[in-house]
Amino acid sequence: MKRNQSGFTLIEIAIVLVIIGLLLGGVVKGQELINSAKVKNLANDFRNIPLLIYDYQDKYRALPGDDSSAASHVNGGTNATTPANTIGNGIINGAWNSSTASDESYLFWQHVRLANLTSGSTTVGATDYLPTNTMGGNLGIQSATTSATSTPVKDSANVAIRGTYVICSSNIPGKYAKQLDTQLDDGNTASGSLLATPSSGYATGNAATATASIDDATSYTVCMGI
Repeated sequence: MKRNQSGFTLIEIAIVLVIIGLLLGGVVKGQELINSAKVKNLANDFRNIPLLIYDYQDKYRALPGDDSSAASHVNGGTNATTPANTIGNGIINGAWNSSTASDESYLFWQHVRLANLTSGSTTVGATDYLPTNTMGGNLGIQSATTSATSTPVKDSANVAIRGTYVICSSNIPGKYAKQLDTQLDDGNTASGSLLATPSSGYATGNAATATASIDDATSYTVCMGI
């Protein structure tokens, strides 16, 4: 007596493999789209913050954060008091990642928000006051300096990051840092106007890491001079 043997034919196996391949391809493509969206959001931070400065200057003829008349220019605005005797000098004093509520770089965010130029909390000291990027890292701005030891990051030639202002964004994976430099600068994360340094190094004067040495899985602080 013959028994019917059950099993998959080669055609059925081929169909299953094709379906698996399509599913895997869709997952990979979906992840690429997610990554691209994150890089785009990170890049937009660097592009949009300068617009906040220019728009505020157009309205009030002063720099946000450094505005000595912020209390009258924007309803509820706070005038900076630190560093001492620097308000109104045309420089956004204070570190980009300052948490000192009286610093100009800290109050920058309150001024531009009260001027209705961007969204976010205007309550100094609130837990959600300081802005973050799409990766949850710190985001901030300060005036640039020619000193390699007091700038947030210096290039491979030990030169301070170039520009009038410096925008910094932290906790950015290496693979995104490289893409940002390709989009916004010269493709080398240790030269030009955009530099990257390991996120653990918030102290000023850190040396930038060259693109070839960037670890895709390591987090970096990316700073750009504008």
